[in-house]
Amino acid sequence: MHFYGTLNLHTGQELARQAKEMNSQTTAQYLELILETFPGVPILLLWDRAPWHYGQPVRDVLAANSRLEVMYLPVAAPDLNPQEHVWKATREATSHNHMTRRLPELADKFESYLHSNTFKSSFLDCYGLNSLYSIFK
Repeated sequence: MHFYGTLNLHTGQELARQAKEMNSQTTAQYLELILETFPGVPILLLWDRAPWHYGQPVRDVLAANSRLEVMYLPVAAPDLNPQEHVWKATREATSHNHMTRRLPELADKFESYLHSNTFKSSFLDCYGLNSLYSIFK
């Protein structure tokens, strides 16, 4: 079981979806979900260099939606990726030292935690982006 996740750095809300596989087609579908969830606003995605972030279906969605922009994070730098902190916190809360015998139950528990919690990130403050954001608000 895999998960797509997107952290709104301003609100701490997490948008997440389970996926049976990670490929460019499921990534493109997830991008459509992001666009539906945040209508009418520009969206900057901070992406690692996972292979499923590339491919024609992803390029097609990005080309068709000018409000989506991607900034790729450096290779092998999970500490720079705010989403990695969300995954870690959720794993600690749902699977570390817990007994869930079936993977589907654990996946549901994982997803429920993502949707029912907010995740603070210092990313914007660390790079001075909160002050820039307030200028353009």
